[in-house]
Amino acid sequence: MTTHTDPGDLRDRIVDTALALAEQRSWETVRLHDVAAALGIGLEDIRRLFREKEDLVDAWFDRADRAMLEDAATPDFLALSTRQRLQREIMHWLTSLSTHRRVTRQMILGKLEPGHLHIQIPGLLRISRTVQWMREAAQRDTASMTRRALEETATTSIYLMTFIHWMMDESPQSARTAEFLDRRLKEAETLAHLVSRPQAARPAADHKPH
Repeated sequence: MTTHTDPGDLRDRIVDTALALAEQRSWETVRLHDVAAALGIGLEDIRRLFREKEDLVDAWFDRADRAMLEDAATPDFLALSTRQRLQREIMHWLTSLSTHRRVTRQMILGKLEPGHLHIQIPGLLRISRTVQWMREAAQRDTASMTRRALEETATTSIYLMTFIHWMMDESPQSARTAEFLDRRLKEAETLAHLVSRPQAARPAADHKPH
């Protein structure tokens, strides 16, 4: 069975249908032939857009990336401080996934199962890609390679810690996650200021005579 639907529209419908089926049961039990049957299309129609089921997970997280970047393009975004931009980016990324929080958690747990190196390594690359887009949207342009590496590491750590916290957060509008993220970003900002202080501005060490 072959459809003549716009590929972009069909791609979204496949992801939405898979998520809906997962909400009824679990992500682990979703099969692509079930998705095809629910949409009235053939497996070949799915294969043309997704090589395997795991690609649907990437498409779901791609939506979060897209939502984050669209929000970063709004007129008020650049008026925020760097910390406020990152806070808003990460929370907007998470909020875009909130309609399927339970299924998202199942997707992540599936990736972490032993023996799934074939999806864990690409998963690390996708984390790096999302963080890079966050830095681009926040317009972080650090000249020093060392400083840039430190910032990327810190941003990745905060993003992952917040993601884990959010997956278990049942508070209204993920308020506890927002508070958690705000604390982590303030701590990182304080540490960055300490590291970047000129040597002359730091307290002199006591020198004991030999």
